[in-house]
Amino acid sequence: MTISRDPAREAARRELSKRMYHENEPGLFQRALNAFWDWLDRLLSSAASATPGGTLGLVVVILFVVAVLAALWWRLGTPRRQPASATVLFDDRPRSAAEHRAAGEAHAAQGHWNQAVQERMRAIVRSLEERAVLDVRPGRTADEAATEAGRALPAHTDRLSSAAREFDDVTYGGRSASEQSYRRIAELDRDLERTRPALAHSAGSSTAHNTRQGAAE
Repeated sequence: MTISRDPAREAARRELSKRMYHENEPGLFQRALNAFWDWLDRLLSSAASATPGGTLGLVVVILFVVAVLAALWWRLGTPRRQPASATVLFDDRPRSAAEHRAAGEAHAAQGHWNQAVQERMRAIVRSLEERAVLDVRPGRTADEAATEAGRALPAHTDRLSSAAREFDDVTYGGRSASEQSYRRIAELDRDLERTRPALAHSAGSSTAHNTRQGAAE
């Protein structure tokens, strides 16, 4: 008995579609992985053929590029946030030192330490402006305020710098303040209120010294 061509082809297709013939074939992920490696092999082969020196020349080029990238990373470092000193301390809503203190205490009472630290640092700077220790200057940053205030209040230079760093870390560095952070800045605020600027004292001492020197002459 002779079987025609089409029924024979269909019978063969049904037979080959049985699971027993496909048990050892790679899965979808393996086939995709094999296709990727085949593509990468073709790409490297093409690059090697186009590079002087063949495969060795390609390896040298790759190592050179890696070395350049490593040198740039070592020289420039990883990308960093924009320095906090580029952002101003106060917003567009002018408030007194007392108002900033009250806001800081309200935030502290609720355990909102980030906002409490921010408001207490603003209270410090605003208080120094109200006392004419600092000139009123829009656009001043926390770092700038700490540096300028440290010249007038040298005994508190380190604490002012630390307070400015706390403000910057909380406001722009993505860090969280703690109760201790707020207590330190609040204590600094109270101490600064009781401190007289060194400029007035040094000016008086200089005047007295010059007077005594003139009298002696």
